Amino acid sequence: MSNSPFLQAAMDAADAAGEIIRNAYRGAFNVSIKADASPVTEVDVAAEQAIRSLLTARFPDHGFYGEETGRAAMEADYLWLVDPIDGTKSFVRGYPMFSVQIALMHRGELILGVSSAPCWNGGNGERAWAEHGGGAFLDGQPLRVAQTSALAKTTLSTGNLASLAQSPAWSNLGALIPQLQRIRGYGDFLHYHLLASGKLDAVIESDVNILDIAALTVIVREAGGTFTDLRGQQVGLDTTSVLATVPALHRPLLETIAY
Repeated sequence: MSNSPFLQAAMDAADAAGEIIRNAYRGAFNVSIKADASPVTEVDVAAEQAIRSLLTARFPDHGFYGEETGRAAMEADYLWLVDPIDGTKSFVRGYPMFSVQIALMHRGELILGVSSAPCWNGGNGERAWAEHGGGAFLDGQPLRVAQTSALAKTTLSTGNLASLAQSPAWSNLGALIPQLQRIRGYGDFLHYHLLASGKLDAVIESDVNILDIAALTVIVREAGGTFTDLRGQQVGLDTTSVLATVPALHRPLLETIAY
């Protein structure tokens, strides 16, 4: 079955960005610090420009929200959400824990996601994608979350937790951990790919933005998972936290964390 025009465009855009990123990886490039103290490189900007150019050429009436090049036509029915290198700190330090994130939102609903890690897996790369109603895939193989239903059999992965650590809910997480089978901190794209693949059962993060997670939201949901923020609210442009789980664990984890 051929890809939809939207999915094909996102795939092509990820390819274009991936080529730029692979050519620069572990090489020399300029790094600057943004107002929020996070790094940005000339590679981030070039990759996003390549993505934006392709998507704008194919869909001139669509909006665009990019991590590096900003926002345009945010009121459009279709809005592309792009982080060209999610994990720039990893990219700068020369380890492959980063990815290209491209998502499409239609009238406020996330309908498509491509999560491509061009330098992961020994340089072979890894790509997950999903489109609303069409299932989720990893390098062409269908994805499905695990059927775990007991906390005692749960593997939890955590990512950015600074805000949670400064809140009263931090002690709730501490009380939860001994009830679990295993806790890890895979972070970035990886733990969402593992969740969608049935290899772990829940992901908690308290410090993200929508560009980090938009594509991954679609992928996890299309693999059968549940994806909200840490208050149980649906993902939107203002989302800053994540509780992504297999279906049976979402309510007990949400009630336990009570963020």
